[in-house]
Amino acid sequence: MSLKKTAKRFLWKAGFDIKTFTPTTHALARRQHILEYYRIDTVLDVGANTGQWASELRNDLGYKHRIVSFEPLPRAFEALAKAASHDPLWEVHPFGLGNTSEELQINVAANSQSSSMLGMLPAHIKSAPTSGYIGTEQIQVKRLDSIFETICQAGDSVYLKIDTQGYEEHVIDGAEGVLSRIDTIQVELSLVPLYDGELLIEDMCSKLRKKGYNLIALEESGFSDPETGHLLQVDAIFRRA
Repeated sequence: MSLKKTAKRFLWKAGFDIKTFTPTTHALARRQHILEYYRIDTVLDVGANTGQWASELRNDLGYKHRIVSFEPLPRAFEALAKAASHDPLWEVHPFGLGNTSEELQINVAANSQSSSMLGMLPAHIKSAPTSGYIGTEQIQVKRLDSIFETICQAGDSVYLKIDTQGYEEHVIDGAEGVLSRIDTIQVELSLVPLYDGELLIEDMCSKLRKKGYNLIALEESGFSDPETGHLLQVDAIFRRA
């Protein structure tokens, strides 16, 4: 056995997997390439939680342009604002996005990032027992097309990322009036029902295809059933044709 194969086997047994960081072999490198190739200069980070995804853009992918994050939960927003406080190109807003502009109730999960406007189904709790709901809060929700002109300018190359735990369809419906100005969309999608009433991956692909978007990339979310190994969610990237 070659030294290279021996090293790989040792790393796998130790719980590590090393991949060449290129767009052909690595999902993050592919997203980095997409951001650079299409000259994305404005990222809308919907469902920002404490800023994990935006920080990954900055620190791991080297994205140097504007990030606009939206997070309605007060405690998560406090951490988000702190993360963005020393970054002049990262602005944050304490409300969520949806298909209406009003005050709504959100279910708060024990792990925060699984909080959702929708009810959580048994398959989710089975695979992530610490994600169960522990209460509810009233939050402000706005349509993206009602505020788009205040955060984006003509000529911006906009990348819309949506991670709203089953509520993604509502965010897209609330952006209907400005989709023509959003060329790239990244959406977290479920392969099986995890939230009550969510749109599954095949239906979201069909919905966005009808709106003029093609699926160009998939990233594993890391959320899978620990018993069966079945993948439960992916991040899908769409580009306007």
